[in-house]
Amino acid sequence: MLKLDTQLAAPTGRAAKVFSAHAGRPAYTIHRVIYRQQTFSGEGTRFSLGYNARRGALFIVDEASMVARGGGGLFGSGLLLDDLVQFVYAGGGCRLLLVGDTAQLPPVGEEESPALSVACLRGYGLEAEDMELTEVVRQSEDSDVLAGATRLRRLLAAGSEELPRVCGDARGEVRFLPGGELIEALVGAYTDYGTQEVIVVTRSNKRANIYNQGIRARIFDREEELTRGDLVMAVKNNYYWTEQLQREMAAEEPGAVCPLPFIANGDCAEVVRVRGVHEQHGFRFAEATLRFADYGDAELTCRVLLDTLASESPSLTAEQNRALYESVLADYADVPSKRERLKRVREDAYYNAVQIKYAYAVTCHKAQGGQWSRVFVDQGYLTPEMAGAPYLRWLYTAFTRTTDRLYLVNWPEEQREAPADDTAGEEEA
Repeated sequence: MLKLDTQLAAPTGRAAKVFSAHAGRPAYTIHRVIYRQQTFSGEGTRFSLGYNARRGALFIVDEASMVARGGGGLFGSGLLLDDLVQFVYAGGGCRLLLVGDTAQLPPVGEEESPALSVACLRGYGLEAEDMELTEVVRQSEDSDVLAGATRLRRLLAAGSEELPRVCGDARGEVRFLPGGELIEALVGAYTDYGTQEVIVVTRSNKRANIYNQGIRARIFDREEELTRGDLVMAVKNNYYWTEQLQREMAAEEPGAVCPLPFIANGDCAEVVRVRGVHEQHGFRFAEATLRFADYGDAELTCRVLLDTLASESPSLTAEQNRALYESVLADYADVPSKRERLKRVREDAYYNAVQIKYAYAVTCHKAQGGQWSRVFVDQGYLTPEMAGAPYLRWLYTAFTRTTDRLYLVNWPEEQREAPADDTAGEEEA
């Protein structure tokens, strides 16, 4: 084995955790590896590009198809791939290995994944080469999921503009599921695997909201907006509450380390308790204790923002963020120093409330980088005009989220292929 100094990273917290589990060693988000907290402004905490002091290190980035050119205005130059390349090669003799699937969804707003494009990487002046890996890890070689994914890859490579046909079997890994049998199948999956290993993948936040509300009401019989046992997902990075927990732990036991470095966008948690639901600054909040299964069931008590639970936007909109900021800032109008006022806002629990959504159903972009035992895919209404590369990438990404079984919900007949004696829907899911 080569004894190299290596750093493992991935674009999201969920992808980093999956990478870490497979590698048997810690992996972190790209943002955590390359950026350092700098200053606070009205838009939030800014992060500057850090200094790479390592020498001869190999930086391995998994799920590189998700690495965008843009990375958000609060981080470095705002260009994530640019900053990643600059950071790595600022270290003496450091190298970068980008690992990803070219058939998966590219970053939002882009037609291809720039981090997996040799031409794009050479544009940085790098000596870039590519290599295709063919050994399958997530599924077995005779997997129906693998066969379907391989077909989708071929159609994508061929530039197909037709809706693909998918092979399913009532007793196989890929199963067509009528909508009338969905609740029963979900109940069985939750019973056998728990909520953490089951996911519904949809094409929009609006559709995910419908599923989340339906699952909570019809399967878990939950009427409150947020209650014990709910599965939620953080939809924006949050550093505040883990820093509070770290201070508390260090005060009780010097040298103690918080098991959560920060709450990452995409982190899932189970609600342990909820209290103190109230309205403030024009938004609704609650005090909640969250249990993070991916961090050894670590528990964290924090303030959560309830308005994002059923929002059709990925998180608070820019307008909502600005409104929250202005309202919190107004609370400190009596503080004479502008610098001190900004510090107070930065340390305000309302301003730092964790933005969450229900996590029973998510968009494909949110699911990207994760894996589940039972995956239910609902592509919604689709016309022939919607076919083509973007749809094929979406379906391929959704298809490959499972480690065990895939259900295609309300799949149209014209997109099905099945054995002549197929009895899809007759067997109990």
